[in-house]
Amino acid sequence: MNSIKTYGMAERADYFDFDIRAQQVREPLEQPHRHDYFQIQVNLDGDTRQTISGTVRPFKRGSLSFVLPYRVHLVPHPPGARYVIINFAQRFLWPELTVDPLDLEEVPVSQAPALAPFLFQEYLDFELDDAGFAQVQDLIQRLTEENQRRGFGSLTTIRGLILQLIGLVCERHEADLLHMARHHAGSSRRGSVKRVLAHIGAHITENLTLNDAAAAAFLSPNYLAHLLKKETGKTFTELVAERRMALARDLLAHSARKVSQVAHAAGFADEAYFSRRFRQLEGISPTEYRERLRAGNADG
Repeated sequence: MNSIKTYGMAERADYFDFDIRAQQVREPLEQPHRHDYFQIQVNLDGDTRQTISGTVRPFKRGSLSFVLPYRVHLVPHPPGARYVIINFAQRFLWPELTVDPLDLEEVPVSQAPALAPFLFQEYLDFELDDAGFAQVQDLIQRLTEENQRRGFGSLTTIRGLILQLIGLVCERHEADLLHMARHHAGSSRRGSVKRVLAHIGAHITENLTLNDAAAAAFLSPNYLAHLLKKETGKTFTELVAERRMALARDLLAHSARKVSQVAHAAGFADEAYFSRRFRQLEGISPTEYRERLRAGNADG
């Protein structure tokens, strides 16, 4: 399975703080990827669909896409499409927001309202009418000119223009964004953890790796490791071992399989290793565990 690449500003922009470019400046990325900075993409012409965190949504002319750092995404633009990409570092727009980029989904919208479109992009489509889109195009032109000038006060002006752009989208989609903020905060994290646990359950007998689980959850391995620790208090390896041992206990209790067969069915490499791990966790061997259960059932 191909790994998902993470890009830095130095690889996809001319500056480390902010940059804006049209589609012809760099070759488009044609594989799912992520980056360690924020991105806004504006579709000027050419209807397509975007994949973000495993969700596929329409991305039509007159739409904007908002991508958080480390969120896996892809926009396959058709031939002849026109679009603008805006990249900026977290510290550029939110110098007061000292949250780790991996924890941005935990920031209340009330604390940083301009984060709202980025937080809920996988649930909403940020389309604008002709009047609204004309305003966006004017802001893009001014951002481009100020980025080229880079004179005294330019970065302050650029920050203001970006906030105007985000504010315009928030105004036009206020009801949906507030609804998401009230009812769906954190659902992306919970959904990702559920996908990982489902992947573990479906592949319990195989050689489970963090990279494969991350791909199944549409996350980076680093992000997934961070997320699992935060949401469950466990590492990926600990979760896999826990699920395998739970399955082994169930098979010992409710099946007539030999211990070697139980070990294989629960994803352990061999019976000896399984027996050692079982004894470490349960204090008794798998055979003794089964015998005690049967004795207890007989007494009942």
